Amino acid sequence: MSNIEIKEISCKEYGKCIKLTNGDVEVVVTVDMGPRIIKYNLPKKENIFCNNTEQVYEKTGWKILGGHRLWMAPEHEVLSYEPDNSPIEYEIKEDSLHVLGNPGKTTGLRKEMFIKIDENGTNVLVRHRITNNNLWAVEFAPWALSVMASGGKEVIPINKEDTGFLGNCWLGLWPYTKMNDHRIWWGDKYITLSQDINEESKFKLGMTNPLGWAAYFNNNMVFIKKFQYCACNKYPDNNLNFATFTNGFMLEIESMGALTMVASGDNVEHVELWTIIDDVKCPEDNDGSIDETLDSFSFSGCGCDDDNSDGCGCSDDKDGCCSNDQDDCCNENDGDCRC
Repeated sequence: MSNIEIKEISCKEYGKCIKLTNGDVEVVVTVDMGPRIIKYNLPKKENIFCNNTEQVYEKTGWKILGGHRLWMAPEHEVLSYEPDNSPIEYEIKEDSLHVLGNPGKTTGLRKEMFIKIDENGTNVLVRHRITNNNLWAVEFAPWALSVMASGGKEVIPINKEDTGFLGNCWLGLWPYTKMNDHRIWWGDKYITLSQDINEESKFKLGMTNPLGWAAYFNNNMVFIKKFQYCACNKYPDNNLNFATFTNGFMLEIESMGALTMVASGDNVEHVELWTIIDDVKCPEDNDGSIDETLDSFSFSGCGCDDDNSDGCGCSDDKDGCCSNDQDDCCNENDGDCRC
């Protein structure tokens, strides 16, 4: 008998939602608006995501809400902030949920999420899809944004691949980004970014992240996001596949899919694998402390998972698409792991 239960529930702030649980983890997805994953938590534990129903982007009427959402990249002040405030279609399956947003009236794009929960444990696979419903081709990338609850610390790995005389990592800075911001720490192997509720100013950093992961420590738990990366792809924001943003009430962990010219009727996908681990101490701002913390729960930094190969982020590297750090994790027999 399956441990997985998927049912309709009502949430005061969000209306009708769908809850997925296996007893070890809970996921709540909105269907009166979205697509949004508004909650991801261990039973009787705090939501790892931030929720905010008060703020609205005045230019388009888009509501912040929080949780996890799917956007198009690169960011545009109107196109990215297209409202997702109305009821959407959904289909409940045995171990997964398919949510299908409304075609964008401004962009002509339709956003979908396929959320799959494991029989046991906290792994959740999220397959993001955006379809071009215009009569013409449009260039964009799927952009997966997880809005994390306040008070935590993010850990981002730095690529240490030896590329000789060539650079192995590129950083992107925004006009409001301060390199000496007190919330960020620059290490040799890792970067950390802390969310500070007493600091209202914005901070954003983009970077090349071929290792395919980032982690967020909060409330004695750690949220790990793993995502796809292929070196042969082109990514938004001058070829950056990862970004992070923080302000006074939240922190965002953002991964991007490939920047693609999508023909009329075609779609692009981007896959993430999430995990929550309980009873984990937040590391100090030094490489040794972070290494020790990651070792304490046998963390593997590859962007895909052997037990979830149907959604892994690697290709089989026949065309040299995977970074060296991901080669060992690729499943050569899985047709979904492609570049």
